Amino acid sequence: MVTINKIKISRSLFVGILFSYIFFSCSEEEGKTPTNETSNLLEFSETLSVGANAWLVNGDMRNREIINELGISNWTKASDKFRIYFKTAHSGDLNVGLRLKTRAKGTKLKFSLDNQVKEIIVNNTSIEDIEIGKFSIAEPGYKYIEISCVENKGTKIADISNLLLGGDAAKEIDFIPSKSIYFGRRGPSVHMSYEIPNNKQVTWFYNELKVPNNQDKLGSFFMANGCSEGYFGIQVNSKTERRILFSIWSAYSTDNPNEVPEDFKVTNLGNGDDVTVQDFGNEGSGKQCFKRYFWKSNTTYKFLLKVTPSKNNATIYTAFFFSPEKKKWEFIASLRRPKTNTYLKNPHSFLENFYTSTGDQTRKVFLSNQWAYTTSNQWIELKNGKFTVDATGTNRDRLDFQGGTEGSMFFLKNCGFFNLPTSPYTNFSREPTNKKPNINFDNLAKLIP
Repeated sequence: MVTINKIKISRSLFVGILFSYIFFSCSEEEGKTPTNETSNLLEFSETLSVGANAWLVNGDMRNREIINELGISNWTKASDKFRIYFKTAHSGDLNVGLRLKTRAKGTKLKFSLDNQVKEIIVNNTSIEDIEIGKFSIAEPGYKYIEISCVENKGTKIADISNLLLGGDAAKEIDFIPSKSIYFGRRGPSVHMSYEIPNNKQVTWFYNELKVPNNQDKLGSFFMANGCSEGYFGIQVNSKTERRILFSIWSAYSTDNPNEVPEDFKVTNLGNGDDVTVQDFGNEGSGKQCFKRYFWKSNTTYKFLLKVTPSKNNATIYTAFFFSPEKKKWEFIASLRRPKTNTYLKNPHSFLENFYTSTGDQTRKVFLSNQWAYTTSNQWIELKNGKFTVDATGTNRDRLDFQGGTEGSMFFLKNCGFFNLPTSPYTNFSREPTNKKPNINFDNLAKLIP
């Protein structure tokens, strides 16, 4: 009996020790941060270019230093955070992975999506596909994976080239394809075209523009007075420089201004004080006129454009800007376009972003009190508009675009990865103001040299 009891005790002790070992070992493993060697064999159906779809949070122009066509490749600051954007059409599970490498083994990265957080220790020093984990999408729409560094083991943190997505929530995903990286990162350009009643012949186009507070983002062009042959508006060129810009395209089709024949060149008939006049190219060719002027948000600016046919099959375009500080109209420039004989056609406004580094930031503009002055000396209020978007929007590379009316104003909005895009070619009617411009055309003519 004694021997038997001893054996029973020994067996009980052995089972207890074994159970305790298994329990504490499992608890210890659950508390560890997974490494890239940890694999649950998640399935992925979409591969997104990080170079096309990622931005540095609050990075502005630093994006160019860290993100290129290959992806995130110069990440040295542990305080930097990145967001990779995409749009889902379905809720459900979303499998997430990345194609990356670290510069030093043991780098710990954090990933978050809709308040769900996962951390991974990365050990691979050559590019590999690694699993981040499974996230849950409750509401479809624009989403982002935010990436940050928890612990860095080297001077450079990681190179990340692709985002991998799979699961039910990835069945229909919209994102910027690699082939559209430049215009996709700039974001969609949005337009509002104004209807001229009864096809009247128009010589003058008047418009008022206001940029709301905090919407004057770097790289924005708020274009007030456009026509078939040019555009006139205000820009945010840098943190210290803003411009009034007036441009007319040449009738000769080329992106190189040096290729425009002499008899097709747009010529300067005169310009106002402190206005620079020069050739431009890359997006068509022609003549541009700009004045450095640090305009302000939440302030209404007035624009006036005259378009008249001239002799020898040419058209003259003349731009005036109303300065609220000086409380008077200022002459910008008068340009002659050969091979063209027309009054104003296609009056419109647009909003675009010309910096890829700020394509993740929303901007908005209000456009109000549009009027046209006809050849029969009559002011006509332009109350009807049509919203359109460029190929970046119609191709679904980006779906963060809106336009419409708010009371007596039209508005345009783009970039920033917001939801509920406006359907292209939607017609809108604003409330009339019945406030026709009070302009003395004879006095304006005296401003032209």
